[in-house]
Amino acid sequence: MKSHEVFTLIEEITRLDGSKYMEISNMVQNGRAELAAERGMIKQVRIIQLNIAHTEHVAKYEHYINTHYTMPSENFDRFQEWKRTPEMEQEVKKILRENHIS
Repeated sequence: MKSHEVFTLIEEITRLDGSKYMEISNMVQNGRAELAAERGMIKQVRIIQLNIAHTEHVAKYEHYINTHYTMPSENFDRFQEWKRTPEMEQEVKKILRENHIS
């Protein structure tokens, strides 16, 4: 069953190799990323902005993620980075711009 997540925040995730990326997420997904950091699957997760506006760009990205990914249970054994299509990469860039993050 696919997820029905509502995205409300922007977070920065640091991979094990030290590279970073921004993700549009919510508190539950952020909690999963925190668990992943505690379990050594990623280096760190940091919330950049809370309570982002639910714009058309957020809605498009939300729909894409909810269609292609599911919420991991708490006993996950690997951190799944959401892969984006070029179109979804542009939506994320627009979300970051809307929130004065880029």
